[in-house]
Amino acid sequence: MAGSVDGADGTAVTSGDTIQIGIAVDVPEPWGGYLTRRRYEAGDPQTVQAHVTLLGPTEIPVSTLPAVERHLGRVAATHLPFTLHLRGTGTFRPVTQVVFVTVAAGISECELLAAAISAAPELRRETRFPYHPHVTVAQDVAPEALDKAYEDLADFSAMFEVDSFTLFSHSGATRWQPRRDFRLGG
Repeated sequence: MAGSVDGADGTAVTSGDTIQIGIAVDVPEPWGGYLTRRRYEAGDPQTVQAHVTLLGPTEIPVSTLPAVERHLGRVAATHLPFTLHLRGTGTFRPVTQVVFVTVAAGISECELLAAAISAAPELRRETRFPYHPHVTVAQDVAPEALDKAYEDLADFSAMFEVDSFTLFSHSGATRWQPRRDFRLGG
């Protein structure tokens, strides 16, 4: 395949000369698995590990991937580790059919990281909404499932240290694959 890049499992993660990437902070265990299961149980077809998105799905030319990775390395080196506290639920309804676990502490750190990441010319993209760090737990499912996720996770709380973020890639034929972690603070 022209311009293909191999993923961690050896599968191609490109489409022609472009690659779709995303950048996120994974929610560690035991909370990550728990929130991922809750999203699946709500009927959400997304099979991604629970995470806080820093850069949503973005298609870039494969040739720019090395420059993007250098940029991400610089961003990570200039941002310190921080504490992320997830607590309670929120929703974007009626604008979009999404229920999420809220970021109670670490909001500014996520916003600063997201802004620094998207400052690279290769990563600038149009967005429909302002950046709002959160962990999606139900999206585009029946209203009853959204209500249940909202109510069931209202008392959810988790606190953990964030010392890295991850670059993911996606080909459309496979699920999101982690490509590389970037340690905060160098």
